[in-house]
Amino acid sequence: MSERPVFNFSAGPAVLPEEVLRETQEALWDLAGTGIGVMEHSHRGAAFDAVYQQTLADCRAVAGIPDDYEILLLQGGASSQFFMLPANFLADDATADYLVTGAWAEKAAGEAAHYGRVHEAWRGEKPYTRIPRPHEIAYSEAPTYVHMTSNNTIFGTQWNAEPEIPDGSWLACDASSDIFSRPIDVGRYGMIYAGAQKNLGPAGVTLVILRRDLLERGRVRELPTMQRYDRKNGSMHNTPTTFGIYVMGRVLAWILRSGGLEEMGRRNREKASLIYDALEAHAGFYRCTAGEGSRSAMNVTFRGPDEETEKRFVAEAEAAGLCGLKGHRDVGGMRASIYNAFPREGCDALVRFLADFAKRNG
Repeated sequence: MSERPVFNFSAGPAVLPEEVLRETQEALWDLAGTGIGVMEHSHRGAAFDAVYQQTLADCRAVAGIPDDYEILLLQGGASSQFFMLPANFLADDATADYLVTGAWAEKAAGEAAHYGRVHEAWRGEKPYTRIPRPHEIAYSEAPTYVHMTSNNTIFGTQWNAEPEIPDGSWLACDASSDIFSRPIDVGRYGMIYAGAQKNLGPAGVTLVILRRDLLERGRVRELPTMQRYDRKNGSMHNTPTTFGIYVMGRVLAWILRSGGLEEMGRRNREKASLIYDALEAHAGFYRCTAGEGSRSAMNVTFRGPDEETEKRFVAEAEAAGLCGLKGHRDVGGMRASIYNAFPREGCDALVRFLADFAKRNG
């Protein structure tokens, strides 16, 4: 049961496990009995190196990451990966295929166009209410890679499975808003990247999981050191976000203690079903913005009868301790973000509020 007076439905930076926050409180003052807080330790020292190595080991254990994949903990957010990925791997005369299912996929495709050719193998229509069906995807003749965004935070849509891609290409995925929320077959991907601030920790750390043979092929152009994946010291070329890496490590350990990705997936499906079922039960009052078959288990987006009623919903919900429910400006309405650490009782509270508000205003 949550000890907090509010439930945080924010889309990110988002809710963290309470036990991780308690561990972090102690580590801020004294990391592992060293007498020095985690934010004060040198990134080159033994104390932080132990944190770093354990974080990498737990990341590999959580997702079953094979040995032939490199794990990097970088800076700059997922948005930096929008240009680092094509800068390293997309030659001037080559093509990358992008599956444009939302605003962040759109931005990623725009950045790639600075380096090589971009082919939109599928582009949804705004407000991006669904994921493409397999027969709707039209790949180019020989893409270097295919890029997807696994979960669309703004629009509340999510891929249920990886798309089949052309032979000879590899799959790159921005998984920022659903990373490690369910089982994942890392071997299906050449690269997975994610900002930490949804399911992994605080803002500032970017997880990159990259197949080593892609590194061994070499870059397609000369780049500044900080823009390269094959930099000499990996994540440690300069001072990394030590605090963020510590918190990420504690979150990964929490996932392992909690039953791993199978259990995360079960919990998240259950939480999402509670809310979607409640919205369907009051379908004359609320409307889901994402189509069936494409609905996210991380971000539940919905509308009310009109904008004035929606404003009242958000204000009354916040007064009731249900915070962060205002929808993104590109969609409007409401959005309940229910990442791994979001408690089941918060979903129960929202379900009760949905019914009560509809009854009073319907």
